[in-house]
Amino acid sequence: MDDVAVAIADPVRREILLMLRGTRLTAGEIAGRFTISRPAVSRHLRVLRECGLVHDASEGRRRFYTLDPSPLAELTRWLTALAAPADGPRRERGARPGAGEPG
Repeated sequence: MDDVAVAIADPVRREILLMLRGTRLTAGEIAGRFTISRPAVSRHLRVLRECGLVHDASEGRRRFYTLDPSPLAELTRWLTALAAPADGPRRERGARPGAGEPG
């Protein structure tokens, strides 16, 4: 989950993921939509590929990238649990039970 969170923390990588929704693009097509260098885009694609959010396939001399959202599932579950109402009173981290309560 941590590698996926790190990958989507970058705005360029988030934009690449949005670009790949429902389509496949070559690295050149992706790079052409940014003002950053092609090597920088390649580094972003490598991060996304290493955490499994994109897959690449060669066709002749071209390499196509596609989105695979399945690695987001664990992070989505964690975020959903975090956003859900708490099941009871919560203590501050490190607070002793009963500390600060009238006694």
